[in-house]
Order: sequence, then C-alpha cells, then structure tokens
Amino acid sequence: MTADLFTPLSLRETTIPNRVMVSPMCQYSCEDRDGRATDWHAQHLNSRAVGGAGIVMTEATAVDPQGRISPEDLGIWSDDHVDALADITSFIKEQGSVPAMQLAHAGRKASTSRPWEGHDPLQPDEGGWDVLGPTDEPYPYGDQTSPETSRMGEKEMAAVTESFVDAAKRANEAGFEIAEVHAAHGYLLHEFLSPVTNTRDDEYGGDFESRIRFPLEVIRAVRAVWPDEKPLFVRISATDWLADRESWDVDQSIAFADRAAEAGVDFIDVSAGGIHPDQEIPSTGPGYQVPYAHRIKDETESDIAVGAVGGITAPEQADALISNERADMAILGREHLRDPYFTLHAARALGREDQVAVSPQYDRAF
Repeated sequence: MTADLFTPLSLRETTIPNRVMVSPMCQYSCEDRDGRATDWHAQHLNSRAVGGAGIVMTEATAVDPQGRISPEDLGIWSDDHVDALADITSFIKEQGSVPAMQLAHAGRKASTSRPWEGHDPLQPDEGGWDVLGPTDEPYPYGDQTSPETSRMGEKEMAAVTESFVDAAKRANEAGFEIAEVHAAHGYLLHEFLSPVTNTRDDEYGGDFESRIRFPLEVIRAVRAVWPDEKPLFVRISATDWLADRESWDVDQSIAFADRAAEAGVDFIDVSAGGIHPDQEIPSTGPGYQVPYAHRIKDETESDIAVGAVGGITAPEQADALISNERADMAILGREHLRDPYFTLHAARALGREDQVAVSPQYDRAF
C-alpha cells in the first residue's frame, strides 16, 4: 500500500507514528550562556508534541562550547545538561511523539550574536571566542571582523569527534530516541564536505573521498555509541547553491548518502545552502528544496530513508510529498512556529482524524 502522511514509519526498533517532523530550529534562548534547556525550550518542544508531530527535534545542540553558533545556544557538552532535557523527552513520549536531538558543531560560523541582535561575529572581548575550521580561512562577514579561525589538526579533529561521542551518550541518557548529526548549513562537518571551504592538501581535503573522510569518522564514532535499536539521522545541504564555482552538489550528496548508510545512518535529512554568503537560491517557493530530497531518494543505491524540508506549509502538500514517494518524511520548520498543532489540523483537513491521537485535555476542540 502507498504510504501517506499518517502512515507510521519504522526505523530500526523505533516506530514514528506519522510522517511529520519538527525541523531543528535554533531558539538562542539559554540563560547565563550555560547551554541548559529552559522553560522556553520545554514550551517550544513540548507544544509541538501535543500538536501531534511524529518527530520533535531539538535545535542544533552544541557538542562543545566552542561549537555554539551563539552564546545562548542549547548545549549537550556537560552532564549538567541532561536532567532538564530528560524532563522534556519524557513529556514528548507521553504525547506519543518521538524525541530527537540534533548534535552540532558550528565550526567557523560559531561565535555570533543572536539573529535579533544582528547575528554579527563576536570577538572574545564581546563575549565571543576563537573558532575552528578545516582551514584558517574565516567565514566572510564582509566589512565585519571574523573571529580568529584555526585550521584543525589531528588533535583538534580527535577532540571534536570525542565531543560528538560524549554528546550522543548524554542524549541517550536524556531519553532521546533519535540522534541527528548536523552536516549542513555551512557548519563544521559541511565545511569539510564542501570544496568551497575545504581546500586542505592532506588526507582530509582535495577529492570527494578525502573531503567526506572526517564527517564519516564522526558518524561512525557516534553510531558506535548510539544504541543499535535507535535510528541515526544526518542532515546535509544537498547543494551549496554556488553554480559559478566548484562546490558541493546533489550528485555528491547522493554518493555521500550511500556512504553514510554504510556507516550506519538510517535517514538523510535533506536541506541546502549555508556555506557562503554568495549563494544564489534559485527559488523560495512551496517545496523549493523537495527536488533535492526526491533525487536522493530515487538515486541512492541504499534503502536509506529521506526527509524533505523547505517551504512545506499545507497538509495536502505534505501528504502528496509522501504519497507520491518523493520523500519518507515531511519536515516543517517555520510552519510549526506559526502552528504548533499543524499535524492535528492536517488530520482534520485530510479526513484522517482517526489516525492521530489528540491529548484528552484538547479533545473537545478536535
């Protein structure tokens, strides 16, 4: 039978009740810059679980303080972060949703102020810090001064890998059922993947096989400590949107998806862009990134599951994405900010009320 938006999806021993996922969206809301989840994070994540989403994923959660995008980012680099997150995962599970955590390191795009404060690069005397990258070439902030960027050597790469491993262990302890390695949007692992930012001349730079080496090392290390029964996701940028130069593209993404599957990845979360401010987005219309996910789903040799994100806003659109086999999961970001109860509203719009559980406290409205 053809799947639809309300067909469960089983990955390893985890059953996701429907094909709606809350995209990881940074909240920049940790108090005291300590990386601890606050009441805001609980409200943001828990309300989407009450709203019926199959997967509720955290924002990009820093595996290391140096890997934060902003000083106010959520963190998982300390055991002190676990308890507050465990309360959130417990609530999400009680609503029938699956809690997921995105593990992230911002690389050379770290140390910036929050978007509503300008999203400007922060220097150490402004509360910022020095950052890491595949080379010492900083992110180009135009007229603004980039944080000091250090080229990663074997010691730094080993330390970052260990940070991802320790973070995965803590995420499991906190009760997350899915871990996602962030390798998109111009952050550290994407910086290694893309020839735009990875101009190294050692075994970690140059051709495709060399550029994917470090991201795959991180993925394998996380998979080794992430429970066998739990699925592992990876988010990628399918294209750098830089057609005028050598860059990461969909063909490389297809090849990387197969290599990730060999490394134990169960699901590719397909986004795009973020590596360089010169990117040219061809369109931002409805489902504008879906064709990338569709190609990866169609052209990979493995049976890895694929999720699509970008401009998915309507129940009928999300349902068609699944029923037409363009992707296995509809990933919604901004639409979930506008409507935390998107999945419940989609069930009504599509006549599938019997396929989604409504919390008894809210049942009178549905």
